[in-house]
Amino acid sequence: MPRITIFDKSRLPSRHATLGPDRAPHRSYYYAMGLSKEDIDRPFVGVATAWNEAAPCNIALHRQAQAVKTGVSRAGGTPREFTTITVTDGIAMGHQGMKSSLVSREVIADSVELTMRGHAYDALVALAGCDKSLPGMMMAMVRLNVPAIFMYGGSILPGRWRGRDVTVQDVFEAVGKHAVGEMSEEELYELERVACPSAGACGGQFTANTMACVSEAIGLALPGSAGTPAPMEARDRWGEQSGEMVMKLLELGIRPRDIVTRQSLENAARVVAASGGSTNAALHLPAIAHEAGIDFDLHDVARIFRETPYIADLKPAGRYVMKDLADAGGVPLLMKALLDGGHLHGDCITVTGRTIAENLAGVAWNPDQDVVRPIAEPITSWGGVVGLRGSLAPEGAIVKVAGLPELRFRGPARVFDCEEDAMKAVQARRYEAGEVIVIRYEGPKGGPGMREMLGVTSAIYGQGMGDKVALITDGRFSGATRGFCIGHVGPEAAVGGPIGLLRDGDMIVIDAEAGILDVELSEAELEARRRDWKPRATMYGSGALWRYAQNVGPAEKGAVTHPGGRGEVVQYADL
Repeated sequence: MPRITIFDKSRLPSRHATLGPDRAPHRSYYYAMGLSKEDIDRPFVGVATAWNEAAPCNIALHRQAQAVKTGVSRAGGTPREFTTITVTDGIAMGHQGMKSSLVSREVIADSVELTMRGHAYDALVALAGCDKSLPGMMMAMVRLNVPAIFMYGGSILPGRWRGRDVTVQDVFEAVGKHAVGEMSEEELYELERVACPSAGACGGQFTANTMACVSEAIGLALPGSAGTPAPMEARDRWGEQSGEMVMKLLELGIRPRDIVTRQSLENAARVVAASGGSTNAALHLPAIAHEAGIDFDLHDVARIFRETPYIADLKPAGRYVMKDLADAGGVPLLMKALLDGGHLHGDCITVTGRTIAENLAGVAWNPDQDVVRPIAEPITSWGGVVGLRGSLAPEGAIVKVAGLPELRFRGPARVFDCEEDAMKAVQARRYEAGEVIVIRYEGPKGGPGMREMLGVTSAIYGQGMGDKVALITDGRFSGATRGFCIGHVGPEAAVGGPIGLLRDGDMIVIDAEAGILDVELSEAELEARRRDWKPRATMYGSGALWRYAQNVGPAEKGAVTHPGGRGEVVQYADL
């Protein structure tokens, strides 16, 4: 049983809703819900989940929230559960729904902020299971800057098909095989029924698991909490511990901005690189940094990626899934290897109240696994994700190189102004080996919403063309994407970036080793085309997507929609 601290509520945000004769109406609402005077006199802890029935990623979060609430109550707090939205990429993928995905990150952060502010909660435990909900919750934690802990809902168990482990990535690629006659409809149906056998987020090192690893590396989650799969009862123990620990953070006065520093952001980027994680981390880390008022953009992330050895053999480029990493020793094993190799800032504070180095002091190397390589024997000596820059991407771009046999590509452009047109051409095989497929007007403003292109890339890979063409876009890619696929090209086409000036046949040069993305056109030719370029009208003239397009900034800075920590006058916790 944890020691219970008696808190002075006159110094906490919840005083505004619970203390004094003027707040008798407010307290009456709490009595209506069965709370006692003792409950009302305790600190109020928001327990925020992205639970919904959209997909398996989030379906276990409500159960886990009950465990968190048990921990909060046991440690002397009064938990207040609430939910927010999630747009699940696996369902939104391949149609207009994907335009809602990145936008949902901002809605999640905003809705958690507003719930916490409106009800004057003192601390926060945030649970998330699907891609954008993880950074959205972490952004809210840093924005509010009350004592807070993040907890991942856990990954899905691997499916089993014809004697091998499979994930949803295999199903997406099977669509490409079916399109060219290499897989029957019966086989596709058989695969789709077994690929996702349980609750939890996609099992490979796609965006959800990448950001789960980030939550530990940045110090916002309990060490080891990211690895346990969603269906396992051990997740409930992590929930109880998270609830107890947030009360300790409240006692100690440790807040997210004490934890999220430039050094901890660098730690997070190194774990992404070492695990061959999702390129989406190059959007989400700058966005989290922005909430703290820290300048940390795509180029900072890319620099760290280039300096970091790639040592975790995880899908989509490798052999293993998150459960395998958990069985091998989890994120702490990966971080310990990086720390011992001099690649982490060990003095960063975490939600345990201890530093990274102190948390990892008892972690021993596990020689009976091959999921994580020793630092001295990396898969490659530099990160699985790298940044590019050049005449086609003055603001930068990003590519996952983990598993790529070649790091250079030169070929003529085949240009499409939306994902749907590209997908039709790919399914009809209206493209040639050696070409660079260009999908534009899919950036943060131009989409709007910066769609992922997993359907297109998986179809190409399923057709056996994954190593024969390259693809570039001002949109982005799923963490499950394989092949020479460059995303986040900036400036985006919608604001007149060079990608919007391309024509079929223009020669594009990609050199991931040198970090270059160029088009072989003179500046004079680009300037002439720029004079002729006209903005494209959007189909969204109102609503959330319109509002997002008016406010969103470039991918280079994290595609954020407000001034961030630097624009803050008074922090919520100090009101």
